[in-house]
Amino acid sequence: MPHLAPDAHARALAFDRRRADFRFVRLRYQSGDWDVDQRMPANLLHSLLEYTTVQIDTREHVVDLASPAVLDTPFAYMAGHRLVQFGRDERSVFERFVRNGGFVFADDCNHDIDGLFARSFEAEMLQLFGEGSLRKIPKSHGLYSAFFRFPDGPPPTALELNGWGDDLVHDYLKAIELDGRIAVLYSNKDYGCEWDYDFRNKRFLAEDNTRFGINIVMQAMLG
Repeated sequence: MPHLAPDAHARALAFDRRRADFRFVRLRYQSGDWDVDQRMPANLLHSLLEYTTVQIDTREHVVDLASPAVLDTPFAYMAGHRLVQFGRDERSVFERFVRNGGFVFADDCNHDIDGLFARSFEAEMLQLFGEGSLRKIPKSHGLYSAFFRFPDGPPPTALELNGWGDDLVHDYLKAIELDGRIAVLYSNKDYGCEWDYDFRNKRFLAEDNTRFGINIVMQAMLG
């Protein structure tokens, strides 16, 4: 069974008395619309139960980005369509979190590299981590074999294939890597909305589109 890195594991235990291996935390930031794709977390957690032996906390937890409580979890999710403009405390906690071993999965619900979320989130990352820190990751990256194999890189979403957003299928994800690990994984593919359906409807899919979410969680846990 996958285990957290020692430092991340200690923080996870402090945050979860039940000692779950994985806890889904959504970041609530003051700008924009943080509370999108509301069924996605339950769907992803169901997939972890279905495919893995990871012990999970079955609830989604919403934590203010400005709160020090963010530092007590190894994984955090943020998404939205609108402006991302961190306040001073939010910016400080975000940087401390990722530099101390945390993993943020940031997903642009506009699936558009020129949309407001994309431009403003990338500007925040530039301010925090410097020019060129947010880079495309190759299809050979361990993320694409962390559990299921995705030799062609990140799987496309129906939203991309339907031509919404910037009319592109993005064949890459971006990441900020610190000390040889992904600290911020950034997607313009809108996986959150792709996985925003009742988990019971997965049985009607020809192929389960949440499988890549398992890889993201495993990458976050293994570092």
